[in-house]
Amino acid sequence: MMNTVYDVIIVGTGAAGLFCALNFPETKKVCIITKRRADESDSFLAQGGICMLRGEEDYEDYFEDTMRAGHYENNKKTVDLMIRSSNLVIRELIRLGVRFERDESGKLAFTKEGAHSQPRILFHEDITGKEITSTLLECAKKKSNIEIYEYTTMLDIICNDNACGGVVIADEAKNISILRSNNVVLACGGIGGIYKNSTNFAHITGDAIAIALKHGVEVENLNYVQIHPTTLFSRNKGRRFLISESVRGEGAWLLNKAGERFTDELQPRDVVSHAIWKQMEIDGTEHVWEDLRPLGRDVILQHFPHIYKQCKDEGYDVLVEPIPVVPAQHYHMGGVKADLAGRTSMEGLYAVGEAGCNGVHGRNRLASNSLLESLVFAQRAADDIMFSREHRGCGEDNIDLSEYEDIDGLFREYKNIVLTETERRG
Repeated sequence: MMNTVYDVIIVGTGAAGLFCALNFPETKKVCIITKRRADESDSFLAQGGICMLRGEEDYEDYFEDTMRAGHYENNKKTVDLMIRSSNLVIRELIRLGVRFERDESGKLAFTKEGAHSQPRILFHEDITGKEITSTLLECAKKKSNIEIYEYTTMLDIICNDNACGGVVIADEAKNISILRSNNVVLACGGIGGIYKNSTNFAHITGDAIAIALKHGVEVENLNYVQIHPTTLFSRNKGRRFLISESVRGEGAWLLNKAGERFTDELQPRDVVSHAIWKQMEIDGTEHVWEDLRPLGRDVILQHFPHIYKQCKDEGYDVLVEPIPVVPAQHYHMGGVKADLAGRTSMEGLYAVGEAGCNGVHGRNRLASNSLLESLVFAQRAADDIMFSREHRGCGEDNIDLSEYEDIDGLFREYKNIVLTETERRG
C-alpha cells in the first residue's frame, strides 16, 4: 500500500532519480515513481560511457572540449562543478558495484569519442548506461527508506504561492490520487517521445516541461535539441537503435554512396549530423554508411558486442560490411531551469538530469557528459534538500481531482505544449 506523505518525492527511475534517492539517509522516507517499468528509462540506453577528469592536467582540455561542443553558450560555473565533481562520483559508482572496463594491470580503461581531445570516458562494453543504472536500481531496491512505484504517472504538481507540496498521480488502472511532500525532484527525462524518429523511449515526452509551463516555473533553452548523427537506418516505426559515438571515437568511418569518407568523424555531434544531411542530399539517399571494420574484429566483439548483435539481428554483419545510418533526435539540452543545486524557480521543486537545464551543455552536449551531469547535480539536489532550510510547502488542501479524469487528453495537451514551445522558441 502506497503511503501518501514523504520527505522526498522523485519522478523518474533513471540515473539522476536513483542516485538522488541513494544520497538520502535511511531516516528520510523517499518515494520514486515512474511511468513504466523502473528499467525503462533512457539512462538504461546510454551506450558510450561516462566522462571523468583524468588529473589536474586534463582540466583545461576537458573544460574547453565541453565549451566548444556547446558553442560556448554553456554556464561556466556548472561546467566547472561537473568536471571537478567527476572523480568523487566515479568513486561512489565503483563503491556501489559498477563494473567499468579495466586494462591488463587492473587500472581503469578509457575510450575517446567525438569532440574529445583525449580519452577520458569510462565504459562497460557498449552498455554503460545499463550497467550504471541497473546497479543504482538494485541498490535502491535494498534500501528500507526508498519505495519505488512502477506504472505510476505524474499528472501534475501540487502548488500554491510558488511553493510545491506534492504531486497528483495515476496508477496503472488510472486511479487518481495525491502524494504529499515539500520536496519534489523532477528527474523524468527528455522529450524524445514527441518525435517520430528518436533514440528515446516513446513514453519520455517532456512532462516536466509542460507542467512547469502550466504553473509559471521558469524553463530554458527549449529549442536546444540534439540530434545524434548515427542511428541504424530503418523504415519501421519506433525507437531508433543508436550506434554509439565511441564507435567513431575508436576509428569507424562515415561513407557516402561511393564508399568514400566525406567528413571528420570526430567533430561535435551537430556538425557531423549536418554533414550527413548534406551528403544525403548530394547522394539522393535516405542514409549514409558507417564502416566499423577499421576497428578490427577484436575491438568490435569485445568493446561493442551489443551493437554487433543488434546489427546482426537487423541483417547486417559489421565485421564484413558498412551499415546504413541516419541522424535522429537524441537529447534535450533545454528543460526546467535549475541552479547549481537543482533548484527551480518554485520553492521545493527540483529538476535534475535531462528534465532540468542548468546550462552545463550549452547549445550542444559533449558526448558522455550526460550521465556524469545527471549524477553530479542529482547528488547536489539531495544535499540541498538535506542541509538547506526546510521548505514551507504549499498548504493547498482543496484539490479538484476531476480535472485529471481524461488522462489521455491531458497528455495529448502536454505533448502539444512541449512541441509547440520547443518549435516556437527555435
